[in-house]
Amino acid sequence: MSILYYLKQVKFGKLPTGKRLEKIKQSPNYKNGSFQNQSITPDLTEGASYYTVSKEFFFGQHKNVTPVDEIPTKKTDLLNVDLNENILVWFGHSSYYIQIDGKRILVDPVLSGVASPFSFSTKAFKGTDRYTTDDIPEIDYLFITHDHWDHLDYKTISKLKPKIKKIICGLGTGEHFEYWGFDTTKIIEKDWNEKIVLDEGFTAHTVPSRHFSGRGLTRNKALWTSYVLQTPTMQIFLGGDSGYDKHFAEIGKTFGIFDLAILENGQYDKSWKYIHLMPDEILQAAKDLNAKRIFPVHSSKFALGNHPWYEPLELITENNKQENLNLITPMIGEQVNLKDTKQQFSQWWKGVK
Repeated sequence: MSILYYLKQVKFGKLPTGKRLEKIKQSPNYKNGSFQNQSITPDLTEGASYYTVSKEFFFGQHKNVTPVDEIPTKKTDLLNVDLNENILVWFGHSSYYIQIDGKRILVDPVLSGVASPFSFSTKAFKGTDRYTTDDIPEIDYLFITHDHWDHLDYKTISKLKPKIKKIICGLGTGEHFEYWGFDTTKIIEKDWNEKIVLDEGFTAHTVPSRHFSGRGLTRNKALWTSYVLQTPTMQIFLGGDSGYDKHFAEIGKTFGIFDLAILENGQYDKSWKYIHLMPDEILQAAKDLNAKRIFPVHSSKFALGNHPWYEPLELITENNKQENLNLITPMIGEQVNLKDTKQQFSQWWKGVK
């Protein structure tokens, strides 16, 4: 009973009901009472079980999963950046700010210091909480890729509420925002493969990813999604979480060249290889997308996997020596100039224990 009572807290959000649920039931991606991936996607890899995964996570001998040192960061003053500048600033993990062609965009912001319903677990690494909601300017478009705790944070979203003009999310995720008191006219929620005209010259397309959703004991009642963001001068892939599959090549074939692809790179494991990109898959996904520039995220702030905290960045830079793709690896808070394809970045994780 105590567990059920705890799950009723407002931060858990709400499962879709009423007209929203009826619309969900009409989706070609919703079958047998839940959303489905394009390909069969087991939660765990063959041979793994929740028992073995839990045992490995809690009792396995894992080194350097959490850094001892403080993570080096920078601080870009987002409140005073000229609106004519085209920039990206990463907040660690999968949270980032984009300012492009006069619009301010925020993706999956988690700025509360934790990526869990429990304040004592999954805490941000030392030094990574350089930004709070007070540092965020008014936001034209908030994109949410899915409703997991490390992508949709109730505390952050609640504090940002007065600053958010429009919310773009997958079908079903809007129930959380409505439950949390957001104006329903600000919520745009779509199924995969739908087009959203945001403003003159600004269009978003919802495209498939290979993952799952859920904030409590029930899974896959809201849709997980990636986005193709088209602005007057750029085309950007907002990747969210996704295992490797045919959808990357299909998106690349449909939309052509991407000026920037933002792809998850971290919190992977052999036991859940179908729902997160493995280290040897992210560069292939970038090539499938015809990406001119690649920004790897989903690392360097929270320990959700068993690998060393620095391994995702170390492996992708090593693997890229063969591919020689234009890889960007900014520090948290460092300004990325979206139109400067020759901008250089340090391997800042080197030497951090």
